[in-house]
Amino acid sequence: MSETAFSQVMSHTETAWCNPYKLPFSAVSPLCDLILPAEQIRDAGIRLQRFAPFLAKVFPETAPAGGIIESDLREIPCMAEKLAALSGSAIPGRLFLKPDSHLPIAGSVKARGGIYEVLKHAEDLALAAGLLSYGDDYTKLTDMRDFFGRYTVQVGSTGNLGMSIGIMGAALGFRVKVHMSADARQWKKDLLRSRGVEVLEYTEDYSAAVAQGRKLSDEDPMSYFVDDEKSMDLFLGYAVAADRLQKQLNAKGITVDSTHPLLVYIPAGVGGAPGGIAYGLRQLFGDNVHCFFAEPVECPSVLLGIASRKFENVRVQDYGLSGKTEADGLACASPSGFVTRIMTPHLAGVFTVQDSMLYKYLRLLYASEGMEIEPSACAAFAGPAGLLRYPDTAAYCRENGLTDAVLENAVQIVWATGGSLVPEDIRKQYRETVL
Repeated sequence: MSETAFSQVMSHTETAWCNPYKLPFSAVSPLCDLILPAEQIRDAGIRLQRFAPFLAKVFPETAPAGGIIESDLREIPCMAEKLAALSGSAIPGRLFLKPDSHLPIAGSVKARGGIYEVLKHAEDLALAAGLLSYGDDYTKLTDMRDFFGRYTVQVGSTGNLGMSIGIMGAALGFRVKVHMSADARQWKKDLLRSRGVEVLEYTEDYSAAVAQGRKLSDEDPMSYFVDDEKSMDLFLGYAVAADRLQKQLNAKGITVDSTHPLLVYIPAGVGGAPGGIAYGLRQLFGDNVHCFFAEPVECPSVLLGIASRKFENVRVQDYGLSGKTEADGLACASPSGFVTRIMTPHLAGVFTVQDSMLYKYLRLLYASEGMEIEPSACAAFAGPAGLLRYPDTAAYCRENGLTDAVLENAVQIVWATGGSLVPEDIRKQYRETVL
């Protein structure tokens, strides 16, 4: 980490950090083939296709898309203008929003990995019991609630992962226990309980909720723990987003190459969702995609985990940071060791954002585009707003051939990670919050 960026992190100031450990894709692609090859990501996509008839039947909101859980890709030119005015920095190229905030069923990016892992677990159990084969019509799973009811699924969460696991697990018939950290919003707990999910509340942070959930699950031979810190299946579910995004870009006639780069900004908590998405994008686009994460000023655990090379052994409190943030989905004091290690050669960098800016971006998006997302999801706007403003990221652009002329041809994507299930009274509170 540059001395300037490090001092800004320590002083609770917004900054941008560029990853000195990022490598050319040609240098890491052989390792990708060994650790998590593209074939496994394709297999995950095929599995979701098998479940599509079941999803279309059980969740009618997915029927128009044939049971596929996907968000669209929206250009937001009015937001780009207002963001440039607010930041005092140009927003080059075209700015898009990827509204995973409006994914059906769970209303967040966690609908990708979380729902995928629950579906894969259900498939594994049904296949092993001889109740299902790959060629079957998966709508037959709706008749297996008694079978799945013998099993428990558990997860630790600050909110959105618990929502995706809880809603899907309950729909299949699993007993579901969600271990919620102190940062979790009350309305998310209430929604889960209304779906028949058992919510266990903790006064401690995310890491403590995960540890206790993992412990209780390990004690029950009929329980399966969805481990946000270590799960390969979660990661694969998120990575499927890359191929789908490529198809959306193609449909809009958008080329991604060295003179038409793709810059992507994704909010990060423990790192699983942004890691999976970014990994999948790097597999497809190589050096022509530049993936940045966004984290709260008080809780930049992925930044510190990679920058220090301590990975999961970092706690933001060790650096004088509180770990407290309005961005409940990003309140993870320690990052995933699995994700930080696998993303070290792929991640371009991290932007940090003050909580007050989350609400400014939220209001700006609502005023300019009529869209509402969670405060956590708004963290990603710090990326395009700061790309040319910070010395470190401006230097990154120069060093990676992102000249002014090239950036004018760029597509920049802000990944909105949650928000559509927020109750209207809470949305109003968000719009009126000024810190």
